[in-house]
Amino acid sequence: MIFDAAAISLIVTIVLIIIVLSVILTIVPVALWISAIAAGVRVSIFTLIGMRLRRVIPARIVNPLIKAHKAGLDVSINQLESHYLAGGNVDRVVNALIAAQRANIELSFERAAAIDLAGRDVLEAVQMSVNPKVIETPFIAGVAINGIEVKAKARITVRANLDRLVGGAGEDTIIARVGEGIVSTIGSSESHSKVLENPDLISQTVLSKGLDSGTAFEILSIDIADVDVGKNIGAELQIEQAQADKNIAQAKAEERRAMAVANEQEMVAKVQEMKAKVVEAEAEVPLAMAEALRNGNFGIMDYMNYKNIQADTSMRDSIAKVTSDKPDSNEK
Repeated sequence: MIFDAAAISLIVTIVLIIIVLSVILTIVPVALWISAIAAGVRVSIFTLIGMRLRRVIPARIVNPLIKAHKAGLDVSINQLESHYLAGGNVDRVVNALIAAQRANIELSFERAAAIDLAGRDVLEAVQMSVNPKVIETPFIAGVAINGIEVKAKARITVRANLDRLVGGAGEDTIIARVGEGIVSTIGSSESHSKVLENPDLISQTVLSKGLDSGTAFEILSIDIADVDVGKNIGAELQIEQAQADKNIAQAKAEERRAMAVANEQEMVAKVQEMKAKVVEAEAEVPLAMAEALRNGNFGIMDYMNYKNIQADTSMRDSIAKVTSDKPDSNEK
């Protein structure tokens, strides 16, 4: 029984030691500390424990620090840790610093960290400074003075400007500015044939405008990759203008016709109104004569004379009508 109790106590002690060592090795990255010492980087074990407490992955800091030390960069562990805590990519920043050093490009850690925190790929920017990038624009259409459309495609060779990478405009701005320059150059040409004969004129004009100001790039060259002739925009505009003038003339003619019809209808209405007034006045004559007879202002003889005058007038109208209808002797 005594032996059994001693064995059990030993086993428990060994298990506790293993658990304690596991916890210590989890909190204290001994293997990483040994790697740093072997690489000649002085990192205190308490610094690594402090990283654990600050929720910083020690390998994300120590491995880039070893890489920077081997490359001869003067970078401290506090700089790397502060950049990690700010949300930056420490490994990419160190790689960019090493690439810049190898290419004799002046780049400080603060500048590289700022570029990385700005959301740009600092390693790609350094690589683009060494190996320029070619940006190809889509077909950009412009219209020459003679009305012929010309389409041009350009290839823009740019190099990253590390000093303007933070806050500088991107590739879309470069493409937009080059497109504006192409349209302006084609539009100022007297004929589309001049653009086709000398496409280099476009690139020379665009380069002279300094389109890379305020951008994160430096334009090295602009080459016209393809030039094509499009539509005859001038002729189409003239056709559309002629059609518009025709529609306007037809509308004005229709307006004048409608006004004439309205005036004619208005005259007919006035004539009908006048005839109605005449009929109304003629209808009042017998009433007036009857009233005059009753009042003694109009006698029988006066009435007979009135009827005689009416009969005489009717006879004269009949004679005049027969005379006007009788054929002329000259016509025979």
